[in-house]
Amino acid sequence: MNRFTQKNRGLDKALANKINNIIVEHDNDNTQLIGILLDIQSVIERHYIPEEVSYYLSEKLDVPLSKIYDVISFYSSISDTPRAKYPIQVCNSIVCKVNDSTTLFETLKDILGIELNEVTYDGRFTLEKVPCFGACDIAPAIRINGIVYGNLNTREKIQNILNNLD
Repeated sequence: MNRFTQKNRGLDKALANKINNIIVEHDNDNTQLIGILLDIQSVIERHYIPEEVSYYLSEKLDVPLSKIYDVISFYSSISDTPRAKYPIQVCNSIVCKVNDSTTLFETLKDILGIELNEVTYDGRFTLEKVPCFGACDIAPAIRINGIVYGNLNTREKIQNILNNLD
């Protein structure tokens, strides 16, 4: 049994098919590894790259496993540990800090009852600080599952966003 077969036992056919489709969408191009990982992470319920997926990608893309983990560990928007259904990414750039992202972050912590990188008791929310994601014009801002919400300068605005997530 090779290394791939040993680690692939937990990868079901439905997920393998989704991954194969994502790879095809990226023209089977291993230089698009970041985009492939982001797309795969978006179709996995807890928004992360499980170990068996890393092994599968290594085999399918003919990329060393170490390179896959280098990318996962370098980019804050890619994770190899399970996250919440709604990872809330708070922009940590200077522009957002000047526009009071600290108050936004503290308000989120208070509303959710969690600290940085913790998950709420129901598994719905995680709080993360990430580098700029290009929402400077609407700072302070957050990103949840790829959707950016800005001008979050009141507790009421923040609460409304959280309440509108299923």
